[in-house]
Amino acid sequence: MVSVESTEGLERRLKVEVPAERLESEIEKRLKDMGRRARIKGFRPGKAPLKVIRQQYGAQVREDVVSEMVRTSWIQAVSEKQLRPVGNPRIESHQVSAEEGLSFTAVFEVFPEIDLKGHEGIEVERPTAEIGAAEIDDMIEKLRAQRGHWHEVDRAAGTGDRVTIDFAGTIDGEPFNGGDGNQVPVLLGEGRMLKDFEAGLDGIAAGEERTIELTFPADYGSGEVAGKTARFKVTARKVEEPHLPEVDEDFCQSFGVMEGGIEQLRAEVEENMREEMRQRAHDVVKRQLLDKLVAANEFEVPSVLLEQEIESLRRDMARRMNAGNNPAEADLPPREPFAGPARFRVALGLLIGEIVRRYDIKVEPARVQEKLQSIGESYGDAEAVIRIYRGNPELMSQVETAVLEELVVERLLGNAKVSEKTVPFNELMNPSQG
Repeated sequence: MVSVESTEGLERRLKVEVPAERLESEIEKRLKDMGRRARIKGFRPGKAPLKVIRQQYGAQVREDVVSEMVRTSWIQAVSEKQLRPVGNPRIESHQVSAEEGLSFTAVFEVFPEIDLKGHEGIEVERPTAEIGAAEIDDMIEKLRAQRGHWHEVDRAAGTGDRVTIDFAGTIDGEPFNGGDGNQVPVLLGEGRMLKDFEAGLDGIAAGEERTIELTFPADYGSGEVAGKTARFKVTARKVEEPHLPEVDEDFCQSFGVMEGGIEQLRAEVEENMREEMRQRAHDVVKRQLLDKLVAANEFEVPSVLLEQEIESLRRDMARRMNAGNNPAEADLPPREPFAGPARFRVALGLLIGEIVRRYDIKVEPARVQEKLQSIGESYGDAEAVIRIYRGNPELMSQVETAVLEELVVERLLGNAKVSEKTVPFNELMNPSQG
């Protein structure tokens, strides 16, 4: 007998009863089968009485049969009631006896029923930019910076200089995790360090010591220091200024332009800029499509998937904040800041799955190979990377999921209402600086 009770939200309580006759019959069958194979002292192989077999193996056989029946009965019951469970159930009220049989209650969540809306005719704005001489000049300057080198100087540091420092931070007089460093290079004006910390290095000279006081943002990644005031004792080891190469034949050849000189370099730079602009515009449109898809479909997401995604985001942040250290030993950031992004990602995944099912979208092998080739080329040795991916089912699943998302985006875009907006190239490529 099977009955289902809806409790709160997506949670379900599935009550299952297995008759005693069925349970005891299976146990008896297993014991007889074991009796034909068991080697028991004092009896020839397979000749021990069933009573002896039951005395020696009965408890273990009963436990194995009950465990297997819980699993198979759960699967049959879910199928019978046409439920779509999320993950494995939590088994409660487990009871078993020779007289009453087996009964248990499985508690689990189900996937939400999604009434797909707002996926046709989504209005999006595709950004585009003019690429003229000024934009190419700016990119050439960035390429010069890539080929630049540093010269130590005997003067105070300013914007654009690199300062190498030792620092030790305390909060209420006590050191804290991640609050110290030696021989750390800081590029003034780059914005990688906290704003107040970087500002405190302006005008510092080699050999100079300073104390910088700052308050960590309330939403800082590490809960240990978020919102707290720290004092850093800083010693400048050296100050360096950048020296950039001339844009000449050697410079062109360093980027693989062996003929055509500066004009050819500029032509190739422009071509690369247009490709990067095209990809960036695609990413912007994709983000709009997915944001509006999620906004148009309000539904409850399974808490088990939400918690898994929150933990995944927290651990990913911890790995990035503690690069080079053991992630298992890293302090996880607070849970709260990740709840919103995690809910978005879970909802988006469910919506993509719904679109895939509704429109029977299939992942073709050629498309997977194309994606693998793209990933491999980004690492330099495409064939070696592809072999690694194809030998790892988890990595291949990630690739197929990414391809599915691309196919869904293509379908959404094919039915979208697209307008164009011209923006400055730098604003398109670096929106945070726009």
